Amino acid sequence: MPLIAGLCSLLIQPCMLSAAAGPTDGEQEARIRDSVVKISATLRYPDILKPWTKQSPRDASGTGVVIDGKRILTNAHVVLYASQLFVESQQSSDKLAATVEAVSPGMDLAVIKLDDESFFDKRPPLTRVQALPEVKDAVVVYGYPQGGSSLSVTKGIVSRIEFVGYSEGASGVRIQVDAPINPGNSGGPALVDGKMIGLIFSKLTQADNIGYIIPAEEIDLFLNDIKDGRYDGKPAMHDSLQTFENAALRGFLQLDKKAQGMIVHRPAEDRPDYPLKPWDLITKIGDKDVDNVGMVKIKDNLRLQFQYLIQQKAKGGKVPLTVVRKGKTETIELPVPNRWPMLIEPLQGKYTSYFIYGPLVFSTASRDLAAALDRPGSPLGAALALMGSPLATRRGDRPAFEGEELVMVTSPMFPHAIAKGYDNPFSKVIKEVNGVKVKNLRHFVELLRDSKAKYTSISFDDRFSEAIVFDHQEALKATDEILSDNGIRQQGSDDLMAIWKKKAN
Repeated sequence: MPLIAGLCSLLIQPCMLSAAAGPTDGEQEARIRDSVVKISATLRYPDILKPWTKQSPRDASGTGVVIDGKRILTNAHVVLYASQLFVESQQSSDKLAATVEAVSPGMDLAVIKLDDESFFDKRPPLTRVQALPEVKDAVVVYGYPQGGSSLSVTKGIVSRIEFVGYSEGASGVRIQVDAPINPGNSGGPALVDGKMIGLIFSKLTQADNIGYIIPAEEIDLFLNDIKDGRYDGKPAMHDSLQTFENAALRGFLQLDKKAQGMIVHRPAEDRPDYPLKPWDLITKIGDKDVDNVGMVKIKDNLRLQFQYLIQQKAKGGKVPLTVVRKGKTETIELPVPNRWPMLIEPLQGKYTSYFIYGPLVFSTASRDLAAALDRPGSPLGAALALMGSPLATRRGDRPAFEGEELVMVTSPMFPHAIAKGYDNPFSKVIKEVNGVKVKNLRHFVELLRDSKAKYTSISFDDRFSEAIVFDHQEALKATDEILSDNGIRQQGSDDLMAIWKKKAN
């Protein structure tokens, strides 16, 4: 009788069953296509050697995907330095204006918003899976690559999952796929069984069909971080480690064959209360065993670098570690800050601050500028090292004090009579102004602004550079002439002009 009743229920309520059923394959495909958009941008990159201007505009295009909150997720490199940004769907040729809401250049992720949010009324966000896919899972990639204007779909498999360095000091999980990926695919979704496993962000140019995806869990970390309106970064450890594979190393530490883990070569900080010490053996992160090359088992058939678990287990800026120190096992709480300040930082989507004084242009040393000076075939990098320039000798240093910056001559010297007899100090780091050690670019401008001396002496921080001396009033007059002759709008960037025009207390 219950069986008959059940059958009768099926017969008289077919509409209810139809409503409860999930979407057909065709409907699901249509929803996915509706959620994948083309992004067009006009990019104005900074001119590293001419910080008072920008590079010529260049057009670029990429892909994005609709996510929750009426937003679009894409790669940072698609929208970084965008002066104009537009979004269009496969169903419409209308280009809708967009703005960048948040960006992480290191993890290559960005969120953009549209001025017209009605765009999202019929474009639902794609479902993201939380778990990492399995190697050999079939993957489908959507995007707008070069070679056509319509949406492209390619297929492949997941071939590798690793924890690697991304860029600008950031690290994370990376999924390798063999689906064909080309320029323009960046920012498009990769799906397994109709669900988004991650975002396309790069390909290996020296090989065929090797592309990379930022997994959904990295995306979720980014989206959770920007809930307060800014991106702070991922927790990470910055200690120098080495593997524990060598037998002599094991004997030196008097540890038996059962001990395994990673050796602390150099702790991130040398203060007495720092939890890690040289020669500590890190054996566990949380409850996960660390092997002799730094790997931990995440699940069957997947092992990743143990640093992967930091972003999973960190609470309150600390992560639990088990270490063996002088033969004794200890549990410690290691600080894993979201940001690790460096003396020479990357621009990360910002434009360089600058200040012009006489024929010289000054700005803060950045990693972007250092990379430009070190480009292949340029002898300048080797020359800086030979001279003992801080651009070479302090490349990997942290600031010696809060607010420390390297102030340098960022451009070739402008031709002017005031510079007669001086060598071009391009790329030289400033040491002192009128005998006062320069702390940062702001301090440098303040020293020039507040100077009451007739002459301004500028010395450089290397072994061979000559000092430069200008008559202060003549230098100010020369500045105005140089700005006029070279069509430069103002003497410095807005932030530094506010300091220059402010009277000393």
